[in-house]
Amino acid sequence: MSAEDFIKSVDDGIRLSKRLYFGKDRAVAPPKTPPPMERSLQSYLPSSPMVYAVIPDPSIVDNPDIPSYQPHVYGRSDPPALIPLQMNSVELKADCYLDTAFVSVSGTWRVHCVMGSKSCDCRIAVPMGEQGSILGVEVTISRKSYCTQFIPIEEKKDIDKAARVEDGGFLKAHIFTLKVPQVDGGSNISIKICWSQKLLFSDGQYTLNVPFTFPEYVIPAGKKLSKKERIEVNVDAGTESEVLCKTTSHPLKELRRKVGNLGFLYEAEVLSWSNADLNFSYTVSSSHIIGNVLVQSPSLYDVDQREMFCLYLLPGNQKSSKLLRKDVVFVVDISGSMKGKLLEDTKNALSASLHKLGPEDSFAIIAFNSEVYQSSMSLELATPEAIDRATQWIEINFVPGDGTNILNPLNKAVEMLSDCRGSVPIIFLITDGTVEDERHICDVMKSTFCNHHFLRMLATIGRGQYDAAYDVDMIDLRMEALFSRAASTILTDIAIEPLEDLEIEMYPSRIPDLSSAFPLTVFGRYNGRLPDQLKVTGTLADSSTHVIDLHIHKAKDIPLDKVCAKPQIDQLTAQSWLSEDKLLEEKVTKLSMQNSVASEFTRMILQETNEGTKATETSGSEKDPKGAQKKTIVLRNLCVGFGNLQATNENVPPGAEQVKLPEAAEILVKAASNCCGKIFTHCCCMCCIQCCSRLNDQFVIVLTQLCSALACLGCFECCTQICCGGHDG
Repeated sequence: MSAEDFIKSVDDGIRLSKRLYFGKDRAVAPPKTPPPMERSLQSYLPSSPMVYAVIPDPSIVDNPDIPSYQPHVYGRSDPPALIPLQMNSVELKADCYLDTAFVSVSGTWRVHCVMGSKSCDCRIAVPMGEQGSILGVEVTISRKSYCTQFIPIEEKKDIDKAARVEDGGFLKAHIFTLKVPQVDGGSNISIKICWSQKLLFSDGQYTLNVPFTFPEYVIPAGKKLSKKERIEVNVDAGTESEVLCKTTSHPLKELRRKVGNLGFLYEAEVLSWSNADLNFSYTVSSSHIIGNVLVQSPSLYDVDQREMFCLYLLPGNQKSSKLLRKDVVFVVDISGSMKGKLLEDTKNALSASLHKLGPEDSFAIIAFNSEVYQSSMSLELATPEAIDRATQWIEINFVPGDGTNILNPLNKAVEMLSDCRGSVPIIFLITDGTVEDERHICDVMKSTFCNHHFLRMLATIGRGQYDAAYDVDMIDLRMEALFSRAASTILTDIAIEPLEDLEIEMYPSRIPDLSSAFPLTVFGRYNGRLPDQLKVTGTLADSSTHVIDLHIHKAKDIPLDKVCAKPQIDQLTAQSWLSEDKLLEEKVTKLSMQNSVASEFTRMILQETNEGTKATETSGSEKDPKGAQKKTIVLRNLCVGFGNLQATNENVPPGAEQVKLPEAAEILVKAASNCCGKIFTHCCCMCCIQCCSRLNDQFVIVLTQLCSALACLGCFECCTQICCGGHDG
């Protein structure tokens, strides 16, 4: 189901709900719907966890307690109408660890709109915050229960064809949906939904934002009776510095305040549900770069029995810190599939990025399809006159054409930046689609950089960070934000000492540069014994060496394996794609199953346990030791897949191909960056944003890693891939 169909179905469902009769008591009124003047199409997309009755047959709509005896409704709804269910209680809990929040929402809903003698499917919809990743859903209905889990892709080959769009997946890339089959009218449904998301970071302040705005029509009809609403927020910053709460959207009461640790609770009997998202901000006090190293032993059930560690650096208040001069090459795909809104948004974002350059910065623009077009043959200073000329050049030359040749413009960008000294070279690669020779491009990029300047001279190689944004309408804003982030490096050539005597594996595999726009987190596993103290060294913008002494602490209350799971899975998936290593695929599979994190090599299933039915010999069913029957529903792939070459070659525009589109990525932006160590006067870093389901995500991440070897000490490469459809190969 597309977002447009979902909106139409909810609109139809709310119209159908007007048939419900709630008695003669004037104090009892049906749920309110927004007035026509206040209603918009987008208002029916969920802004909080919601549950809907799926109504293909309108004749079953009625109050299960008080029949209305209204005239029979003929015909069927296509797509089925969605009636929002009334909610009786809700509880939200958010545990914030380092830069990640684990959120759970529990609530009860009632099927108030279906006859007691009838049943209907119910659809759960969960909007998640920044880079949300669904972890699990538990549902209890009378003598039935459901829970999700991840299974290896090999185990579901025989039933993969049975996976249907309507069973679950992503409505939009930040809205997860799941169908619960055949719930009786009048039943109460208890649901617990868990997901992880990233904390936002700006000006030294962390922000947790959880969609928690409930529409009025989920308030139960009846006399004004109070209902229970509960919100709990816990913070463990992983540092020994003071943590201060700055803002909160709800009247949270402080329960706990310790060094690096806070606890808040809001609990009340309310007449109406929360009408605002949960917004909670806090700071970790510091005017300079601070950090910590946390260690933890694995659990008995961990598939990896090596010790865990997490190195965490906070930029502190770095508003007055000197930033390196930037040399930027924008490499933009203008093939046929980039036409329309996607190209216009890209032009807007490119213009905004140009205006963020300082007078000492330099830039150039390369556009490509089957041909290559350059705004200038060399970098030019970002003067107002040069930016105006570039803007005019964009309007004239950004005309979609046939074909795509990524390697040639990349090589030209590398060539233009090869002589940079004392600056941060940045490449923004803006493209869409999958190409046939992705692995070859990786090999060529690796070979080019190795032979070009400095791989033989590198002392340390760094890798950047991975994040995501999920709305095509936010492409320009996302590009602007990531450009600002890429250009705000304050510490490069980061090295950790001493680690020589340890057998160690780090995620990311190369230590990234530290940006003033976001903390630096490095996870890993090791064999051996860590010293009591580690020393982190790096290079500041004035070329001086900065040293930070970090003490080792045991992470008693922070689940490092859970916090580390998604970035570890992302990196290992990219490595397994490039190397085609089955052992890495198996490792990703085990991590996915252990931590309930989606991967390319696992599938989420919904398992039903019906205690009132004896097990039968049917496919997709099994019997547990207690004799209850278990039915399994396999969901479609929740990840971005490995690209769609056919859609790319056929120049399929965004949204035109729905059947083969990976559900998790209707619109997707991936970001990654790579930084290299210090040799002479350059540092190298690559930041890659990718937007669209058809781009092979693993190719982008691997290319990002390889491009980290472009320069010698201070090179910063930003490779941005904005794509929302296929294009010519």
